[in-house]
Amino acid sequence: MSFRYMDYSGSAVDGGVRDPRKEKVLQGTDERTDSGLDSLKEEEYERISVEFKELNIVGGVAAPSKDYEPEPWKSQVNEDGDTILHLAIIHEEKELANEAIKRSFRDAFYLNWQNHLHQTPLHLAVITEQPEIAQKLLQAGCDPEIRDFHGNSALHIACQKGSLSGVGVIIQSCQTQLPSLLHSVNYDGHTCLHLASIHGYLAIVESLISLGADINAQEPCNGRTALHMAVDLQNAELMTLLLENGADVNRVTYQGYSPCQLTWGRSNLLIQQKLVAVTKESLQKLPESDNDSSDSESDYTDDEIMYDDWALGGKSVR
Repeated sequence: MSFRYMDYSGSAVDGGVRDPRKEKVLQGTDERTDSGLDSLKEEEYERISVEFKELNIVGGVAAPSKDYEPEPWKSQVNEDGDTILHLAIIHEEKELANEAIKRSFRDAFYLNWQNHLHQTPLHLAVITEQPEIAQKLLQAGCDPEIRDFHGNSALHIACQKGSLSGVGVIIQSCQTQLPSLLHSVNYDGHTCLHLASIHGYLAIVESLISLGADINAQEPCNGRTALHMAVDLQNAELMTLLLENGADVNRVTYQGYSPCQLTWGRSNLLIQQKLVAVTKESLQKLPESDNDSSDSESDYTDDEIMYDDWALGGKSVR
């Protein structure tokens, strides 16, 4: 296994490893979207697995101080910026991961080390669906508010994946940080509630709202709320859930459209009927339109015809 060595100032012996506390620029031009999960050949993975099993982590549990020197195994990072803990989680070597976490109790620098995609071990534990590892990381002092290269916290990722176990562990272990996590947005401007809504994970949506997520939060691109997104995605179940939990039907986008106005020209008349019944009259129809839903689509000009090839949060919308 090819490793470089880092010290706790964030520098490396070969000068190639950055301090995640000071530098937020992605190293290299090729983005590794799987963090190594599928990038190794079978024989390479088997070799690493053997090395994992033979690795002897030595040293006692200690809280790092100003002059704290890391144990040698903690100073190893590979070409992707992954530490032994990152790799143990990626390859689901639970025994090694547990031992590394145990030996790093309250060692915030090591537990929060970010690889070249700015992923901490906690991000990877959520990605690989290992809630027990995520819980131990949080108990040991891993910071749940650190963001990856896309601005996602571990909770953002759990909501995007629809991981009930991942969401549950973070919620239970991060009570003091929960308000901040619920209101934070990634680099696309999406909150955790937006991501769960986009992908239709109703149980997670309901849970986030009950915990204090802003049901009317607007994403910055055009000011859509989760209710606008439900209309865009033609998700009647999501719309009903949001309405039952107090979503503002009269909240408009930055262009001035209510969720009800976005139903015109779309196929699901049930969604339109429900929204018309609860939306104030001035926000029911499109501006300067007195037409019914049955003929509204035909009145679009060539420049106004609605597109059917755009995506919301990576999900095709038609």
